[in-house]
Amino acid sequence: MAKKKATARQVQKNDVLPLSPDVLFFDLKNPRLVETSLVSDSDEVEILRVLWREMAVEEIAMSIAANGFYAHEVLYAERKSDDHYVVIEGNRRLAAVKLLLDSKLQRTVKAKLPGISASVRKTLRELPVVLTTRRKIWQYVGFKHVNGPRPWGAWSKAHYIAEVHNTYNEPLEEISRKIGDQHATVSRLYRGLMVLQQAEDHGVWNRSDRWNKRLYFSHLYTGLSYEGFQGYLGLKEKTSYKPNPVRGKSNLGNLGDLCTWLFGSKSLDVRPLIRSQNPDLKRLDTTLKTDRGIDALRSGMPLDVALDVSLGDERLFRESLIQAKIFLQKAAGTLHTGYDGMSDLHEMGQDVYKLSGRMLDDMDDVRSISGKRGRRSRRRPSQ
Repeated sequence: MAKKKATARQVQKNDVLPLSPDVLFFDLKNPRLVETSLVSDSDEVEILRVLWREMAVEEIAMSIAANGFYAHEVLYAERKSDDHYVVIEGNRRLAAVKLLLDSKLQRTVKAKLPGISASVRKTLRELPVVLTTRRKIWQYVGFKHVNGPRPWGAWSKAHYIAEVHNTYNEPLEEISRKIGDQHATVSRLYRGLMVLQQAEDHGVWNRSDRWNKRLYFSHLYTGLSYEGFQGYLGLKEKTSYKPNPVRGKSNLGNLGDLCTWLFGSKSLDVRPLIRSQNPDLKRLDTTLKTDRGIDALRSGMPLDVALDVSLGDERLFRESLIQAKIFLQKAAGTLHTGYDGMSDLHEMGQDVYKLSGRMLDDMDDVRSISGKRGRRSRRRPSQ
């Protein structure tokens, strides 16, 4: 007697439905795919090609080829018709299965995979699928990929949070609570995405014009929590977690400049100012706090130079002296173990001594002229 095929009506909540991979389709709304070049009408083969090239499908395929498909690793899908189910959760596993079953498809997407045994092939004829909707499982997907054991990249996380918040009207605080976020990551990611989308929507910056292939989104959403970034864009910490948070024409212009400094511009031949998030992001934040620092950035000065300009000579002098003292203390502490009488280091020590003496003479002159104190006596460095 032939096995009766299950239908969607026979499947109750949380029941697993065995479905052929032929009726399972990829999800173009998958947050992993938002960073790719796929468009809304991309076909299954193009999606599969991107998944293979950019989403580490090979490691999953190799595991399935060796062990078969684990029944407990269910796919979650939304039914469109009896022969069309969109996989909401499990697109990489579906991609691996489709490739393992079809050598022609492997050649099309340039995937090199081993052949599979008859026993493994049998486990791939029907895959375990739970029928659901995006809205029903957003908490599960969010916990798993935003704050859980298999995290997406920051850009994908931000898009998922925005989908849940803007489409389902879930408050950001509630999303954070339900997925176990204890570090305000949800709110920061959402605001970062809204700011970046606003830059593109208003034509002050174009993501495709960035200098690097990868979009270092964390530079933006992290920076937006800093005082200098917020002041430069006119953001208020408590009211900026919504679409189009940057208000005013001048602030939108500032947003375009900021995106260029963070991500660079191929068309303008401008490299990003941020080479390493720590410490460059804090340096940029400090620079944005003064008009002279902003002017220096706009004139094309390197970040280190613009930072010095923003600090002003008085602060630079103070910080330089503090740093000099710290390093001299380190040198003094390692003298007996690190110095063996080498003449070049002795000469360097003399140069430091003479330079400090001349600088103290100049400082005494300034103090005398300002009338604060008279010149103090001290030992002169030997010439």
